Amino acid sequence: MMEEVKEVTSALSVHGHNIKVTEVLKDGDTLTFLIVSEKLSGTGEYHVHRTYEDFEWLQQNLFSQEDVPGIQGVIFPPLPGKAQVNATSKVIKQLGFLGLDEWQPYCKALETFLCQVASHSILCKNKAVEIFLTSSERPGGQRVKKNILNRLSQAMEEKRKEGHKDVDDFFQTERDQNIILTISTKTAAERFLDVVLTEQKIAVACGHFSAALHLCVEPGEDPGKQDFSKICVKLSEVFDSIKKNITSVAKNNMNTLGLGLDLESRCQEAEKEMLFRRTCKLVELENARRNAEKAKPVKKAPMEEVKKAAETEFDHICKVAKQEIVGFEGIRVKMLQQALVQWCETQLLTAKESASQFNQHLQAFKGMA
Repeated sequence: MMEEVKEVTSALSVHGHNIKVTEVLKDGDTLTFLIVSEKLSGTGEYHVHRTYEDFEWLQQNLFSQEDVPGIQGVIFPPLPGKAQVNATSKVIKQLGFLGLDEWQPYCKALETFLCQVASHSILCKNKAVEIFLTSSERPGGQRVKKNILNRLSQAMEEKRKEGHKDVDDFFQTERDQNIILTISTKTAAERFLDVVLTEQKIAVACGHFSAALHLCVEPGEDPGKQDFSKICVKLSEVFDSIKKNITSVAKNNMNTLGLGLDLESRCQEAEKEMLFRRTCKLVELENARRNAEKAKPVKKAPMEEVKKAAETEFDHICKVAKQEIVGFEGIRVKMLQQALVQWCETQLLTAKESASQFNQHLQAFKGMA
């Protein structure tokens, strides 16, 4: 197992925008993902196998770069939650579209995460990214874990600081908008998931009804029975076509707009976390300034040093954060727009194919008459 890596010294040897998660292998409850990266040298590709724990190792190394100036202003690409084989309803509720028994959307979400990390001007310099994408060995290192007291104290701190008035109108406006968008996108993703789940249930019901119609077919030479049997068979074919149509519609919904809304929701949460980190640093800076003002002469010098250090750190965070927000909004809008376009295109194609098929069924019924 490789030791934990925190240095920010390496440059990637792969194309950051051309990383693919091409396959998922199941071994009991363990999922292993095949990741393919194109070499910058143009001499081939890296093929590595990674588990979800390896993805967590990478994420923790990115989170632990405390020595990088302004790192707390970075909007860290959101890593999807851990998928499970034969997911329960609770897991589906937590993961949304990524919790359904379809691995293409989940692989695409992991792929997006890696591309965003590898193409990020700050995060791509972390040596852990290069190791994750190119090393034939499994990455290692203990994942940072917080105990329950830390989580409770952080929750209490968040309640105290989340409503703190900002000194910069740009960030205050962004915080206000983010609160609305975080709730709205999460709700939209949940409602759209309900639509897809309902479509899947309707498709299953149509399949059952199609099979049940075959039970109505009766043998014999009686003309009435023969006509009735032909109608049942034809109706069975119609409902089988309806099943295939609704299944295609549900799959299109999931792989296009569903995946886009899921990513949008997780990205808004990632920005919310960054904005909260910056707000916490703002509170620390204001406290440092007050302490420096109230300090006695004997402690004045060290308190001034603490204040200057806090001001420098906060300036770095704000500079990075503004760049991140501008870039984030451009990428976010482009990806959601792309999801909407793909959704419309796939649904139009499915509608045309289904209309042609249903027209054939109609002509067949007219012929029977």
